[in-house]
Amino acid sequence: MKRVLSLSLMLCAQMLGSVALAAGSYFPDTPGKSWKYSSGETQQLGQPVVIRGVNVIPTAHIIGGRTVSEDLNEYRGGGVFLRGVRIGAQVIWYNPPLTIYPSSPLSLNQHWESASGSLKLSSRVIGSEPLSLSAGNFNTLVIRTDVNSGAATSSQFTYFVPGLGVVRFQTAGGQVTDLQK
Repeated sequence: MKRVLSLSLMLCAQMLGSVALAAGSYFPDTPGKSWKYSSGETQQLGQPVVIRGVNVIPTAHIIGGRTVSEDLNEYRGGGVFLRGVRIGAQVIWYNPPLTIYPSSPLSLNQHWESASGSLKLSSRVIGSEPLSLSAGNFNTLVIRTDVNSGAATSSQFTYFVPGLGVVRFQTAGGQVTDLQK
């Protein structure tokens, strides 16, 4: 139970903060690209690798100069799929993979769902919103994602800018993390 909740929280962090690849750079796709957030976390795209026969791009979650985890994302058909999470040497693999973003472009009221084991995601583009942050001014798509681990459900809001990535994420409780640069 604790492990499932931990995986759910890890997935929430990934859903909120990761930026991924897709055709046409709708989802940023340059290895080495990084984003620094007000929480102190930096996310950085790594070089493509093959894990379990699948081509993935790792997104490192770096806190205090140390990589605490990597999301293993597969980019195909214009969409982004979470194949697994690497914590140290351990890889937690999702089969089937979880849909992070469906084929681009995203549109208002677009809805997608996916599940792997007891983990279920339900996401919807609920609107657009202009944001003025220290990193700049952005016109964002607001995505609500509900994560159900079987034991608990949590919701979060991702503020996504095509071609740039996530500039803000917010928990249902109101905690906000903004892109700084």
